Amino acid sequence: MIRLERLRADHADAVLRFERENREFFARSVRDRGDAYFAEFATRHLMLLAEQDAGICHFHLVLDGQGVLLGRVNLVDVEQGSAELGYRVGESAAGRGVATAAVRAVCALAAGPYGLTRLTAMASLDNPASLAVLRRTGFTATGETVVDGRPARCFRRRLDAAEHATEHAAEGPAAG
Repeated sequence: MIRLERLRADHADAVLRFERENREFFARSVRDRGDAYFAEFATRHLMLLAEQDAGICHFHLVLDGQGVLLGRVNLVDVEQGSAELGYRVGESAAGRGVATAAVRAVCALAAGPYGLTRLTAMASLDNPASLAVLRRTGFTATGETVVDGRPARCFRRRLDAAEHATEHAAEGPAAG
């Protein structure tokens, strides 16, 4: 079972370590963040927290029962009841249902406390695992695009408050 924790200032070291440890793994399916990301991480982390405090984004760590960081799941560009979903799971947790559970949990938060009514997402066509996660979690394909030079598919999902109540009751608290 996983749990989500909203990003905090004291998460910086764990997030940086997670991103460094998984950099090569992530680069196989998404554009590499580049050396500047790691060199300027402390400043970037503070900027993300400011965006979160302003209500523009909701950032979460995905943790296992022992508090080990398995991944990240985020809602960005929050506006008029909508946000874009993004997620990444580290290599050690890949293929174990972690991304699916994390997306379900963040959808419940989006429908409940965050008051969102719809989410969008994109996944490159050469990332079948991510495409499968989106299909399994109720997203519907809406078209094609290009992301970081790779052909990709666009997705959308409608949310409702009843979904939040059902998900919350079935799995217990999702956010910490």
